[in-house]
Amino acid sequence: MAVAGIQKILISESVAACCKKILQENGIKVVEKQNMTKEELIAEIKGYDGLVVRSATKVTADVINAAENLKVIGRAGTGVDNVDVDAATRKGIIVMNTPAGNTVSAAELTCGMIVCLSRQIPQAVASLKAGNWDRKKFMGSELNEKTLGIVGLGRIGKEVAIRMQSFGMKTIGYDPIIPADVTEAFGVPQMPLEQLWPHCDFITVHTPLLPSTTGLINDETFSICKKGVKVVNCARGGIIDEAALLRALESGQCGGAALDVFVEEPPKNVALIQHPNMICCPHLGASTREAQTRCGEDIAVQIVDMIKGKSLFGAVNAQALTCTLAPETKPWIALGEALGAVTKACMGKLNGPFHLQVTGASLKQAGGYLTAAVIVGLLKGTSQSNINLVNANMMAKESGLNIITEHKDTVNEQDGKSTACITVVASSHLICGSVHGGVPVLLGLNGSAFKQPVSLSGNLLLYKALVDSSTLTSVIDILKADGVQMNSFSTSCDTGERWSIMGISSLLRDLTKLKQHVIAAVQLAL
Repeated sequence: MAVAGIQKILISESVAACCKKILQENGIKVVEKQNMTKEELIAEIKGYDGLVVRSATKVTADVINAAENLKVIGRAGTGVDNVDVDAATRKGIIVMNTPAGNTVSAAELTCGMIVCLSRQIPQAVASLKAGNWDRKKFMGSELNEKTLGIVGLGRIGKEVAIRMQSFGMKTIGYDPIIPADVTEAFGVPQMPLEQLWPHCDFITVHTPLLPSTTGLINDETFSICKKGVKVVNCARGGIIDEAALLRALESGQCGGAALDVFVEEPPKNVALIQHPNMICCPHLGASTREAQTRCGEDIAVQIVDMIKGKSLFGAVNAQALTCTLAPETKPWIALGEALGAVTKACMGKLNGPFHLQVTGASLKQAGGYLTAAVIVGLLKGTSQSNINLVNANMMAKESGLNIITEHKDTVNEQDGKSTACITVVASSHLICGSVHGGVPVLLGLNGSAFKQPVSLSGNLLLYKALVDSSTLTSVIDILKADGVQMNSFSTSCDTGERWSIMGISSLLRDLTKLKQHVIAAVQLAL
């Protein structure tokens, strides 16, 4: 997995000094280079294991593909809109952000925007500074007993709700993920969007920018809102359709808007920016000393914890792999990869579907990472040369591999003992293994159980032959002729035909001579 070997990190933007300090204190070389063009970043990134950015650096597929050693991209802030997560995943690179780093700062700015909209504070300040004293022009309204609709009820949405409730606002909301009973606990009942819009005096959005949220507030939305509704976006530019917003402002359907983020930054829609009922800031949601310090510290600590195998907190494309950092799971991951490799060696050509049977109560939550581990074993050495646990599922899909995973609590009885195990079933092959004493072992192959579990490590020669002592002699002679030593030997319990596995010093150059004496033979290096 791509967590080891991180020795050199590039910080491409202004990040709190504590970020560099923490990384260096943990033996990582840090280089800071800011304001690079895309071409300069592509040329620079080649020699780095990690990259730390804020929001200005666009980590595109071109940048990622140019990064020969990159293992982690850390975003010092929430969201990863400026990172091509799919391209990073494809290369097995972990992408992480700091989900809590700027929560309070973004929430406070949102609340400030709502207050400014209700009392036209920025416009009144500008008027007074221009030499005017026009009290009647800036008649406002109280927030007390007004309804605030909050779209997105995660960390920031929750903090906005709690703060605006202290102004006497009624808070309602919508979130497709967080359960209604959770949000009701902090005073925000949920309802479908089409029911929410007409109730709102103010609307604020706190979602990531996704295809489903792009243009979420548009001409149709405004048409079913109260006349004069006020909207706030301190999340991501594009959630509110800027052209539709300008039309709503000009018609009076929208009574005021406050934007901290834009589709293009700096924004080019001059008419929108200059509208008298528009309040706008240059993307200041995380621009507080506290947030910058917190985000810089958080991303550095998260990277260090990842390297040390403590945590994958903040990883956006590897959440399911968090438990793989535990010492007790590592031999199971090695087992999954080994069984995938044995399966590939036995099959020759990978023809699915593949079934992964995970057995044992202790492995109930292990299906996700064990599936990824088996995929790594199946595809390693193919055209997918950079495969790891991060990109395994994506690579399987692109390679046309269909992996079906199931779990059952009942366990095999091996020598009278309960044994948790995993079994790969593919075509006519069935390969079963477990972990004994922290070591991955093979228990059975194609219905044949081995007398003793076989350690899955090093160079292995597997062959099926009739039970005949002369066969072993012939195999040893072939090994000697090739300068190969036999280090270990195990056989299955079958009569008639049985499987044998040898641990050998190196792989044979050719299996042709061996196949003259056996029914089937494969070899592999683990």
